[in-house]
Amino acid sequence: MGDLAFYVVFGTEERPRKLWSDGACGQFSVGVPAVPPELLVVFGCGEWAPGGAEVAVELRGPGEEALPLGKLTPHCRCLLWEPGRSADWEKWASKTGSSGLSLRLRVQGEEDSARAGQQGSQEPTTEATTTPPSGRAKRKRGQLGWEEGQGQENVPPSVPPAEAQRRVRSHPRPGHTRPFTPVQPCRPEGKSKAPVCGAEPSGRWGHTLCPIGSQTAILIGGQGSRMQFCKDPMWKLCTEDLSWVAAETIADGPTPDCRIGHTATFDPEKKRIYVFGGSKNKKWFNDVHILDTVSWRWTMVEAQGKVPPLAYHTCSLFRGELFVLGGVFPRPHPEPDGCSDSLYIFNPELGIWYQPIVLGDRPAPRSGHSACVIRGKIYIFGGWDTPICYNDTHALDLGLMEFSAVEVRGAPPSPRSWHGSAVLSGGSFLVHGGYDGHRALNDSFVFDTESSTWTAIVHPLLTATPRAGHTIVALGGAEQDPADPEGPEGPEPRPHALLVFGGGDNEGAFFSDRLTLKIDELLGQ
Repeated sequence: MGDLAFYVVFGTEERPRKLWSDGACGQFSVGVPAVPPELLVVFGCGEWAPGGAEVAVELRGPGEEALPLGKLTPHCRCLLWEPGRSADWEKWASKTGSSGLSLRLRVQGEEDSARAGQQGSQEPTTEATTTPPSGRAKRKRGQLGWEEGQGQENVPPSVPPAEAQRRVRSHPRPGHTRPFTPVQPCRPEGKSKAPVCGAEPSGRWGHTLCPIGSQTAILIGGQGSRMQFCKDPMWKLCTEDLSWVAAETIADGPTPDCRIGHTATFDPEKKRIYVFGGSKNKKWFNDVHILDTVSWRWTMVEAQGKVPPLAYHTCSLFRGELFVLGGVFPRPHPEPDGCSDSLYIFNPELGIWYQPIVLGDRPAPRSGHSACVIRGKIYIFGGWDTPICYNDTHALDLGLMEFSAVEVRGAPPSPRSWHGSAVLSGGSFLVHGGYDGHRALNDSFVFDTESSTWTAIVHPLLTATPRAGHTIVALGGAEQDPADPEGPEGPEPRPHALLVFGGGDNEGAFFSDRLTLKIDELLGQ
């Protein structure tokens, strides 16, 4: 076994504690709080040679009675235990009591156990995550969309039952503060930083990945295996080396619940992320939360004006205002939930919602569509309004506030929703994957806004895995776009690469992979 250090996290508001050797070779221990937490996470950091020893994890009572919790191995380096879901714990605690407990780790099957007794000289870091990494997690077919025979209601896919939910936050509860560690910027070129063991989000879909600069993106929310909302809802991604750090934030009031179908929009001038809407279980949101990416402080907007609770809508930033279009909104039982064709605008400076007068041929009501801002227009593609799935293209002229149906050339993508989309260079955008009501898709198309032409694109990274509910973000660079050097909003960095994260395949898998591909290679330049 290589040099390892073992850590434990008690509850959702704790930082990792290091387990220390108790004097016996290959044994480590730490005291357990008098009131057992609702969950306990144990993990090892460092080099663990393949085929190395197993580590038994157990609780010890005052009389040395042991309750086995599981094992850590080179292939499973993290263990999560929830006392409330363990019948063995109830029986064991009734005999031994819940005070004076300790957590112990015993190295098993290691010839050089003396070396294990000297492991772990490094201190725990605040970047260590409280949730084990997860790449793929199985669930039943059909949960990504609607089961057969359930297509009469416009409800978001994978709505989990309330009893399957346990609230876990990576930020303080309303009115509660704790020591704050700022999210550190990506490391400068030429400087190295040791990776954090287990620092990776769990597989998910329905999340948002919001770029806040050329080298950083923020992951918020999502839903994963067994239809449960992610217990690690917020992460920071350094796009330079694709490394993750669990985000630390502070708040003076309410912070957004973990949710799906929401939007997260970054304003580069104000350096703020606006989180709006979404759903959780049977609860729908129309709240606006702002994350200041300088102070990493959350605030909640007490907005004036009316906007309905929405999920699976789109939110586009233009000249400092947020343009919210479409989405699913709840209706009182027994009416089925409906899709919206309305446009709402939020002005952050005034803190008001309003509906503009819009002319032209507006898109039909829909959710799960995409929207891209290019040269003063919002291009809307696809979406879903049960039982119809769309593949039409509309444009909203933000100067005239007029919708128009785009007469396209070339073969358009097949009808789909919950696809990924991103603006490319040269006034075009990409559509990839999605869900057509029966299966997840893996094809890709580029739409050129000048010629109104759809072109099919084949790239091995994109065709390898069908997925829906994923995110695609464009990574900017210093070079300007020669096809649009100024643009309606002034010069902007030309995106040079795309990053694809997460999603599900409707066959039971959720992804936490990170795919990057250069735009020039994608377009064959």
